[in-house]
Amino acid sequence: MADIVKGTGKFFRDIVTETKKVTWPTRNELVKYTITVVITVVFLTVFFVLIDLGVSQLLHLITKQ
Repeated sequence: MADIVKGTGKFFRDIVTETKKVTWPTRNELVKYTITVVITVVFLTVFFVLIDLGVSQLLHLITKQ
């Protein structure tokens, strides 16, 4: 039981140590990354909507005959 407690304490100390090593982005970098993600999501959404509409229309034409 003592090994589990020691291991848990070491685990949390290691988390704190590793978190201190992290290089956090600057505000400008964070804004750029956020804009990039939003633009990518919008682009992919429009792309898949168009593909879905195209496939739907194609299936409609095929099954209408």
